[in-house]
Amino acid sequence: MRVAIDATPLTLSSGGLRRYTQELSLALAQNFPEDEFFLVSDQPFAGPPGSPVNLMRGSGPRRTAERRWWLFGLDRELQRLGAGLFHGTDFAVPYVPRRPSVLTLHDLSPWMDTAWHSAADRVRSRTPLLIGLGLATMIVTPSAAVRKQAMERFRIHPNRIRAVPHAASAVFRPIAVPAATPPYFVYAGTLEPRKNLHGLISAWREISRCHAVDLVLVGRRRFDFAQLSAEPGLQILGEVSDQRLAELLSGALAFVYPSFYEGFGLPVLEAMQCGACVITSRDPAISEVAAGAAIQADSPAELARAMLAIAAQPEQARLWRERALVRAADFSWSHTARLTREVYKEANSRFS
Repeated sequence: MRVAIDATPLTLSSGGLRRYTQELSLALAQNFPEDEFFLVSDQPFAGPPGSPVNLMRGSGPRRTAERRWWLFGLDRELQRLGAGLFHGTDFAVPYVPRRPSVLTLHDLSPWMDTAWHSAADRVRSRTPLLIGLGLATMIVTPSAAVRKQAMERFRIHPNRIRAVPHAASAVFRPIAVPAATPPYFVYAGTLEPRKNLHGLISAWREISRCHAVDLVLVGRRRFDFAQLSAEPGLQILGEVSDQRLAELLSGALAFVYPSFYEGFGLPVLEAMQCGACVITSRDPAISEVAAGAAIQADSPAELARAMLAIAAQPEQARLWRERALVRAADFSWSHTARLTREVYKEANSRFS
């Protein structure tokens, strides 16, 4: 099998789309050495480090006309590569269906609240057409929750859509670190409106009145999220290396992720794989991933109570850490790759 994978998410410096594209392409190449995989984009991108020989790069647009990428350039690229299938990792597939394609529908957030994605007009208008017109042969979602939401919203036949869970990178593991002074809660993920960060900060302020505990925010700030004001105890670290993030997750009182809505909640799984006590929202996809191995709370008051309980009695976190590690062991990128390749095979059989 010769597969072209949309590498556009690799132009991002961090985030779930980048992580998914990088880890999936590596796992596919490693688990299926008899196949060939090509990363393609009309933009410059950094390929995954340590790529196997069967994970290669396309050339991108070669002439001006090919810069009309989705209409013309991508098809020419796929012809040059001899690709038999295209996997759109970022809500899109070619406009002209000359070969089978798989579209990953990460979540439905672009259609739920425009304030969550101020720059997603193209996705909002294009993706429903690609799905409705059948230009995407098969559709993949990262959770059963999103699969159900997608079938209801876009009227997708159940046989055309599969839930394939993500996984956490192997770099996320428990790391022995010195006890932090002061202790801290940590959030990791993109700083954006959907993540309920103002609710998190409000909850932390409540408990910091009676406990000396910091709040550490890790991640890239998206352009449409206002710069947070500095205040004592609030550490805004920005992007850090995966190794540093694993250390922060391992040493925290708890990882707190109160997102309003997720398609999977990969940072939750990364924290669990580090053996962190996790406090998160009751979002359906996150609940599916956590499966009872996380403390769940939604409102700032609920978050404050959950965080206060851990800050007052840190030993309570031990049971949640144990549960997190057990649950995280259910996921792997190898498993994700195997399930994804099954979808590729089904797309090939369905395409006509």
